Amino acid sequence: MAHLQRNPRDTARWRKAQQHLLEGNHGAAIPIYQELLRRYPTIAELWFELGNSAAGKLDFPLANKAYRRARELASRNASLLGMIGQQYQSLRQLDEARTCYEAALAADPGSVDARIKLAVWFEKERRMDEAWECVESCLALHPRDDQARYFRAFLQHRRKNHEEAESELRQLIKDVPKYPYVKYAARHLLGVVLDQLGRYDEAIRWLLEAKAEIRTITDIAALERSYDETDHIRRQSLAGLGRESILRWRDGCAGPPPRHRIAFLGGHPRSGTTLMEQILDAHPGLMAFDESTAFQQEIASKLDTLPEGDRTATSARLAEMRSRYFSSMLREVSGTGDAKVLLDKNPSATMSLPSWLRAFPELKTIIALRDPRDVVISCFFLNITLNATNVNFLSLERTVKHYSDLMDVWLRLKEFGGFDWIETRYEDVVGDLEKEGRRVTGFLGLEWHPDQIRFQDNARRKVLYAPTYHDVTQPIHQGAVGRWERYSAALEPHMGKLKSYLQAFGYG
Repeated sequence: MAHLQRNPRDTARWRKAQQHLLEGNHGAAIPIYQELLRRYPTIAELWFELGNSAAGKLDFPLANKAYRRARELASRNASLLGMIGQQYQSLRQLDEARTCYEAALAADPGSVDARIKLAVWFEKERRMDEAWECVESCLALHPRDDQARYFRAFLQHRRKNHEEAESELRQLIKDVPKYPYVKYAARHLLGVVLDQLGRYDEAIRWLLEAKAEIRTITDIAALERSYDETDHIRRQSLAGLGRESILRWRDGCAGPPPRHRIAFLGGHPRSGTTLMEQILDAHPGLMAFDESTAFQQEIASKLDTLPEGDRTATSARLAEMRSRYFSSMLREVSGTGDAKVLLDKNPSATMSLPSWLRAFPELKTIIALRDPRDVVISCFFLNITLNATNVNFLSLERTVKHYSDLMDVWLRLKEFGGFDWIETRYEDVVGDLEKEGRRVTGFLGLEWHPDQIRFQDNARRKVLYAPTYHDVTQPIHQGAVGRWERYSAALEPHMGKLKSYLQAFGYG
């Protein structure tokens, strides 16, 4: 590293490559990294950044080669090994991610960060005993560490030891955690735990306190402005659409039929999309993808570059975008086996449903519905990394706004018609899984398979990425139906804005 830094010309080239990487200009970054690595082949950071550029370019063989070399060179660098693990995790190469987290801990056994990363990974794999062991060993070395104490309470909650979790969280909050995330997350988790204990007034108070805390450490206003600006543009675009647009896209879909039928499973977050996804994924003729970023990266963000005036050029560009989408999504799996249908489950991407229909006019669209009041309360209870979408879940008012924004897209397109769609209700799924599962499976052109009734067996063998990854492996129950009634007082000021959706979806 020092040798490179003593060379001003090469240092400037590295900065240029990093700038290209940050801007997403991977085609320009890769040759610069490759030239630098011919001169400095032992700098792990260069290999790591080359891997990031190659992954962005969808050159996964090059990305894997670069990450492997970075791991070899960084065998004693716990921080870099952890970052490589996170990149593998984003690529959904799960074995490689776990190996990196384990290597990071081996490189620095005293590292709190390395132990917690590995514990978090074990929990996602449902290896609860190993996650617990990681946290306990961390606390043995660092008994007052905020992150370790929080995650121990989280594991108590996962084990349904809610009283123990409550006690540990109250003590942690009393001790005033120094780590900003823990200050927020401990309050949020306490609200969730109190909900499980049936103390609903206390639960909502702690959730509100948690959400007030996060406003002190994040520029919430900037995220909300970004969301509102995007929503304004989306509504303008939607106003310019009509049934004729959808029919024109469908009529103009030329070229050979795709190898697989493509289906989209959307609806508002917390409407039962993950549950339906897992029921369908248990069918051997279908392969489901859990909240993949492929569509946003390869199609939605690039549709405005289509040469609309030239039909031939437009068709060619769409074909290229579709090809990149499939390449990006299929990187998660070694093959599609006997799958006839590929299902992309991503509730937030329902906002982009017009883009889906532009790129895939033949799309089979499944929209999950649930009582809007239950959806709003459930979203308010989520604790997920903030972005310009889920920042809305920091207040009930904006959660209701987000519900309205997303479901208005669906209601508008449903009114247009001209494409293949079906709605499925969460309440119907938990009321009679096989009946509703058969109906949706049939919509996709498949026969019901006995494995679908035992979908939890399949789900437990997978690492899921949805926030509800734990819930979907549990037995089916109706306990979440009508959950909103426990929080009716908090929801009452917003009921007027939900009234039209209750009527539109049959929950009035």
